[in-house]
Amino acid sequence: MSNIVHFIIFSCSISDLYSSSSVASSSGITAIVIVVIMILVSMFLLSCIRWYQKKICSSSPSPLSKLTATMDQFLNDMEKEKPIRFTSRQLKIATDNFSTLLGSGAVKVLHGTSDKRIEQQFMAEVGTIGRVHHFNLVRLYGFCLDKNLRALVYEYLQMILGFEKLHEIAVGTAKGIAYLHEECQQRIIHYDIKPENILLDSKFCPKVADFGLAKLCNRENTHMSMTGGRGTPGYAAPELWMPYPITHKCDVYSFGILLFEIIGRRRNLNVQLPDSQEWFPRWVWKNIESNGDIGELMEACEIDEGNRETVERMVKTALWRVQYRAERRPLMSMVVKMLDGAAEIPQPSNPFGHLLDHNSTIVAAGISSSTWKDDSEPSSSVVTDQSKLVVETPTTNMENCEIEVVCTST
Repeated sequence: MSNIVHFIIFSCSISDLYSSSSVASSSGITAIVIVVIMILVSMFLLSCIRWYQKKICSSSPSPLSKLTATMDQFLNDMEKEKPIRFTSRQLKIATDNFSTLLGSGAVKVLHGTSDKRIEQQFMAEVGTIGRVHHFNLVRLYGFCLDKNLRALVYEYLQMILGFEKLHEIAVGTAKGIAYLHEECQQRIIHYDIKPENILLDSKFCPKVADFGLAKLCNRENTHMSMTGGRGTPGYAAPELWMPYPITHKCDVYSFGILLFEIIGRRRNLNVQLPDSQEWFPRWVWKNIESNGDIGELMEACEIDEGNRETVERMVKTALWRVQYRAERRPLMSMVVKMLDGAAEIPQPSNPFGHLLDHNSTIVAAGISSSTWKDDSEPSSSVVTDQSKLVVETPTTNMENCEIEVVCTST
């Protein structure tokens, strides 16, 4: 009996096994199909994601490429901060073999009869304006020092001095010179301030240019000794042509002469006119001294009445700038304040008392009891004795040095 029972149980067990195997086989196939489908879908989705990421990467740079671009820009900017050395071939290509000449331009080619003079001018410009930057100083981009070519590459400024914004031009020029004198680590004396060396950009912003005669000096050295003439006759301070110590006040004098030309919109002396013409700065002084105001000056220079206060400030400032004695001339920082209206301007004394009048007699010096110290404050002291006034005629001792200016081709 027990065997039968066992047989029946066994038979039932075999039957169950066959039935379970069929179901398992069907379920396994289904599971495999599902897994394959899931793998295919996953692969498709992964491909789509990779394609999208690749598209995004191609349209926008990666952080690494951004960093590389930023570094390149940084290095390019740093390279612009110091003068770049160009070859003569590069400059000839850029300027079409120097065929385009311009009164103010980007590439200055130095020529002259003296190699030493050219070298001095070259080193003066690169050594001064090449190491300083200011809004009112022309920018030196680079230079060329080949065997047959010495050239300086400046920023291109296309404007020349005109009537518009004359006051702003005067103030901007004064700020540029003040920066050279009082804000650089080493004081820079320009020695050749004149209209040709004040360039204007497209917005009439003045830039002090041409540092071929400039000199660096320590602030501890208040005076400099030099041999030979320096500067341009008509703009150079009297002490530059005499055996006297030189200070940065010679630039102050030149700025005063420039200021007279800005006011009058003319040269102070026209060499093409008869010798009987009067020097404009001296005419201004005599006119103010006799009339007591600037009315005749404004009429002669065709200046609108609405600019009277500005013109009066400019005239007084100019008269202080061209004082014969250097110690009477204010610092350029004070000049800026005077032109801006931030400082009161004392009545100037006669700056031309050392000159001969038409009857070959000494004009009264009209010496004031005020002089200007380096702190730009007037002090009470008599500067000189009238009985010791002498007339000295400066003589030019400058070597000829022709300067060609060419612009880069567009």
